[in-house]
Parts: sequence; structure tokens; C-alpha cells
Amino acid sequence: MRTYTTKSLALIISLSIGLTSCKQETEKKENEKITQNNANLELKKALTFYASFDNGVTADFALGDAEMYTIPNRKAVDSAKVGLHKPDIKLEENKGKFGSGLVFTERSKGYVYYPSAKNISYDSINWNGAISFWLSLDPAKDLEPGYCDPIQITDVSYNDAAIWVDFTKENPRDFRLGVIGDRNVWNPNPEGPDNENPIFNKRLTGVKNPPFGTGQWTHILINFSGLNTKEGKASLYMNGELKGTRENIDTPFTWELDKSNIYLGLGYIGLMDELSIYNRSLTDKEITALYQLENGVHSILK
Repeated sequence: MRTYTTKSLALIISLSIGLTSCKQETEKKENEKITQNNANLELKKALTFYASFDNGVTADFALGDAEMYTIPNRKAVDSAKVGLHKPDIKLEENKGKFGSGLVFTERSKGYVYYPSAKNISYDSINWNGAISFWLSLDPAKDLEPGYCDPIQITDVSYNDAAIWVDFTKENPRDFRLGVIGDRNVWNPNPEGPDNENPIFNKRLTGVKNPPFGTGQWTHILINFSGLNTKEGKASLYMNGELKGTRENIDTPFTWELDKSNIYLGLGYIGLMDELSIYNRSLTDKEITALYQLENGVHSILK
């Protein structure tokens, strides 16, 4: 009969525990990989629009018009030019979260946008979706005075059937999500500027001391469901974490779809990359998977 010393037994037990731990760690990694792959597949199915900015400003994937347009003002749609024609916005290599990115250098007149039709899954009865992108800036140092919207999606303006995020106008700047229904419903008798109206401010959810800084990238995810019902809901996620939610959004969102656009960089100064849009609200696992993609949304298009 083989006998073991106390020291030998301790070594055997230690090795056994080590092997079990390694097996568990391997299984954990395999399960995480399966979860990520499943989430990636579901994200791909839900994708309606994706602009990586790696090969120009034309979207890599779009169910609608893939081209970016530039206009001098919102009423001058007939003079829209295909492509990026605003000197204060540049497409620069190695400036993005992944590869190239958009660089906004100053606040100026004019707009750049992608058309909403088919790129946003607008529904007049039950509207659901998600919008994802990355930003890099120091709000206290980079932004000029005044409100600024890195993204704004509407057929009229920020205060009328619009979805956007913005930085407030003074330091320290809050970061806010606005999901604002038809103006003639929520503010039928307007007095003064809407963005100073208490009724307007109740329609926002925001973050004080948001996680932005020079040389770092922050992931933004706007999640919404049930708009144009009595139970609309919208949430703001930053770096995969839920930062705020608005519930019971019952104001209608009435669009003339051919006039609605996905505007980028309204008064914004900083970097932007990886704009992607989805036809439904995303699950927490999908939001985490999107945030953790090693090579951006290109990873789910393979």
C-alpha cells in the first residue's frame, strides 16, 4: 500500500484545487464567449445603421440612405450637399475609438446629418430602438458656452418630437438625455424659451459629473421603447452602466419621416466615433456586449 506524507497530501490537494480552478476559469471564459457571440448575433439582426468613419463618412451599413449630407440651415434642405462640407468637422485617421473618427473643432453654423428614413425604425404606433456612439472630450475645457448636442434626431427641432443627448450650457456641465414629444401637446401655450421651461426639464434625465475626460473614450447608449404608446420608456447608459430612465412617456412623437434626420455635432467640440442604430431596445447583456466589442461594430458584421 502506497503511503503519503502530510506534505505530499497537501501538495496533491493543492494541485487538485489548482486544476479545478483552472477548469472553472476555462469554463467561465467559454461561457462568456458564448454569451458574447449570442449577443453579437442578436445585435446584428437588430442593426439598421452603422457608420464607422474608417472609410469616409458614408455609412458602412444602412437600411436607408447611407450618405452624409451638409446643409447651411435646417430650412435649406434643397441645397443639401452629399458628403462632409463643414470646415470645422474633419475625418481623421487614428483619431477614433477604432481607426478613424470625426473631429469637431469649433461651434459654427450649418449641419451634417444622415436621413432617418429606414435608418431609424420609426413607428407611429409603438416605436422602439437604440442609438450607440462613442465620444471623447473634456467638457469643461473643450466646449464653448451654450448648450450642445452631440446627436439630435428630429424632423423639426430639439423641442418637438426629438431624441437627443446634450451638455448643459455652463460649467460644471451635466450630460442629459432628452426624449421630447410633440410640442403642441406638451407645451400648447409656450412662454419663453423651451429649454428653460420646467415642463421641458421634467422630460429629461441626466448625469452630473459625467465620465468624460481628455484622452479617454466614453460609450453612450440611448435605449427606448413604447414611444407613441401610453407606456413609453427611455434610458441613458454610459460605459455600459444605466445612468437614468424616464418612464410613462405618453406624449406622441409625430414625424414627417422624409423631413427627419440624424444630426451630428450641434455645437459639439470633441471626437465622435462608431455610430450605430438598432430597431429595438437592447437588453442589458447586449448593451454590455456592444460596449465591450474589441474592434467596434465591425465585429458583429463578420
